Amino acid sequence: MLLRIVLFSIAALLLGAHFVRAGNILMIGLCLLAPLLFLLKRRWSIYVLQFLAYAGAGIWVSVAMTIVELRLKFGQPWVSAAVILGAASLFTLLAGVSLNSLVIRQRYP
Repeated sequence: MLLRIVLFSIAALLLGAHFVRAGNILMIGLCLLAPLLFLLKRRWSIYVLQFLAYAGAGIWVSVAMTIVELRLKFGQPWVSAAVILGAASLFTLLAGVSLNSLVIRQRYP
């Protein structure tokens, strides 16, 4: 259980760091507060956390596509950016998938 919470929290912090760079205060707050939903022992809180993780993975993919497109347009190297952002997306997706387990269903009725 602790591993799932840590995975999600790291994914949320990484996404929050992205929004710091973008200057989006509302999304920074959401990323910082989202892991607190683990404290609620309700099934809906896990559904919300899963949705946020999947949405976060989608955001990483969108950012990766935008950066790769810009770098290709200006003739700059793009592979390292695609690999790094792809890894961030997969990590965030893994954090969401890890919340869909029997242990979670037992602890969050």
